[in-house]
Amino acid sequence: MNDAMQKVLGYMRKAIQEFDLIEDGDRIAVGVSGGKDSLVLLNGLALLKRFIGIDYDIVAITLDPGFNGVWGDYSEVEKLCESLGVKYVLKRTQIGEIVFDVRKETHPCSLCARMRRGALHDAAIENNCNKVALGHHYNDAVETFMMNLFIEGRIGCFSPKSYLSNKKLWLIRPLAFAPEKEVFRASKKLAVNVVKSKCPVDGHTKREEMKNFLSQREKEDNGFTDRIFGAMRRAGIDGWGMKSEGENKDEQK
Repeated sequence: MNDAMQKVLGYMRKAIQEFDLIEDGDRIAVGVSGGKDSLVLLNGLALLKRFIGIDYDIVAITLDPGFNGVWGDYSEVEKLCESLGVKYVLKRTQIGEIVFDVRKETHPCSLCARMRRGALHDAAIENNCNKVALGHHYNDAVETFMMNLFIEGRIGCFSPKSYLSNKKLWLIRPLAFAPEKEVFRASKKLAVNVVKSKCPVDGHTKREEMKNFLSQREKEDNGFTDRIFGAMRRAGIDGWGMKSEGENKDEQK
């Protein structure tokens, strides 16, 4: 195992323990878009299974949106799953056609995300999974918090762990503590090519604008991102709160 992946595994293990993300008997659907985050997440969960001391199964699920009327090539992802001994499910969808051709959305990201989430949740249920693991990392959390603040005028973020009562599914984010730069380093060491997104607006979204803003602020003021994340944790925003001192002592006994 390379050093970069080992470092990411440390972040994942911390998140799993901090937020109680995985338990014995879980069957976890891993959303695999083919991008660096989801590939590192998949690889990390498969590796952790060998030594973390929790008995769980994973199923890799890819939803092909069919952007621009073209199906994606996920053969590399399938090979990775074979090497990891993980079941792989590829579902072709009409999401791209509906969002861009039928609805002709001016701001397509919201609808696309909702449709992809719904399709992933349904695929997880079809494969008898009780949890869905998503590849959102540390920087995604800060970006989302800042977008909610600046664009929607509210305090909030996605949660490291949340329950969908209507689907009876848990959503978990095991990369919650992993900085994007470490995920990127680990992805470079994987023996699989990242599947480039064919989304027509890729790289031209509000999230990309916020990513660039935070990157620039970080260059000018080292630790800017860490301080925002720390504030989120100290305030206990949407499940990001730190465990109490008593809980941490109980763990150490």
